[in-house]
Amino acid sequence: MTLPAVQFDNMYLIAALWIGLALAASLISIRTGISVALTEILIGVVAGNFLHIQTNDWINFLAGFGSVLLTFLAGAEIDPASFRKHFRASMVIGTVGFFAPFLGAFAVAYWGVHWNLHAAQIAGIALSTTSVAVVYAVMVETGLNRTEIGKLILAACFVNDLGTVLALGVLFANYDIWLALFVGVTGMVLAILPWTARFVIRRWGGRVSEPEVKFLFLVLFGLGGLATIARSEAVLPAYLIGLVIAGTFMHNRVLMDRMRSTAFALLTPFYFLKAGSLVSLPALLTATGAGLVAVFFFTKMLTKIIGIRPLTRPFGLGPRVGNYTTLLMATGLTFGSISALFGLAHGYINQTQYTVLVTVVILSAVVPTLFAQSFFRPRVELGEAGPVAGEVETPTETPEEVAEVAGILDE
Repeated sequence: MTLPAVQFDNMYLIAALWIGLALAASLISIRTGISVALTEILIGVVAGNFLHIQTNDWINFLAGFGSVLLTFLAGAEIDPASFRKHFRASMVIGTVGFFAPFLGAFAVAYWGVHWNLHAAQIAGIALSTTSVAVVYAVMVETGLNRTEIGKLILAACFVNDLGTVLALGVLFANYDIWLALFVGVTGMVLAILPWTARFVIRRWGGRVSEPEVKFLFLVLFGLGGLATIARSEAVLPAYLIGLVIAGTFMHNRVLMDRMRSTAFALLTPFYFLKAGSLVSLPALLTATGAGLVAVFFFTKMLTKIIGIRPLTRPFGLGPRVGNYTTLLMATGLTFGSISALFGLAHGYINQTQYTVLVTVVILSAVVPTLFAQSFFRPRVELGEAGPVAGEVETPTETPEEVAEVAGILDE
């Protein structure tokens, strides 16, 4: 029985509903050991289809800023020294992780189901991604972000999604003065940001008013606004901003933890709940819709597995870690949904094609991560510094123990 739609204008009650759903997702995550990001997506699917929750301007803003901040934190989590250490592996795995599904999904869309050229290009781009948001959330929750495994996976994800961003820019960029201004200003900001951030932290850091956090928010909002004017997306410069000041964050973990707490407690629940609420279960029950979703989903999974899995062994990854890496690289959410929305907003795909692609993107955030966490999660000592943490067999921790050891979820 379908419940009546939840429609009211009291913003505090609306906020209470969304935060209540986020709290329920957190408790379920702790109880089951499933990533809270995935739990929030699944809760969003249920709430969107049975409670009929709807977004508004401020929810969209919080969700958008959540994705920007999470993408920034993911970039900041990439240790420059570790990235250099795993440069060859991350470049190879990330590059193949982009091209294999991009070409496979494009071929299926263009020659298989006869979408036009631009629609097929959008399909290839949307399904080529990894999910920085989901992978980063999983890394933080499990503590793997502090191991060589997690650092290699995040570095490979960065390379993969950099390919997605470049493809979207090259194939669909609006080459005008605003794009040139955006590229130029972003380049200059990235060049001076490491020094400027260190100066702000050294001069005013540690105060109750958190000026260093506000400074970083200013940079994210400023470049995000300029990206929007250039008809791009605010999350695109966020990853690069995080990457260039990653070295600064390596020496200031307190600042990282404070920003992470803001993201996970308030902002990202709106993003993940919104992503789940966009899934229309009735649309998936039609033969055409379900068939296209199945075709594109298996295309992405197979191309990712065929492309990435054989590459893990030459770089010293054992079977368990290789499977885990491949499955996480097969995820998708942030850049996939952004690419699909870009195509819809600019008329390159229609509403039906958008629904299919977004559903596949969300499924790719859930299914491979569930398999990775349930069957192939590496059992490693936190802080281990092996080639890629070699597969050290230790007793599997409970979610509470992981949170305690990582010192993240309970802070």
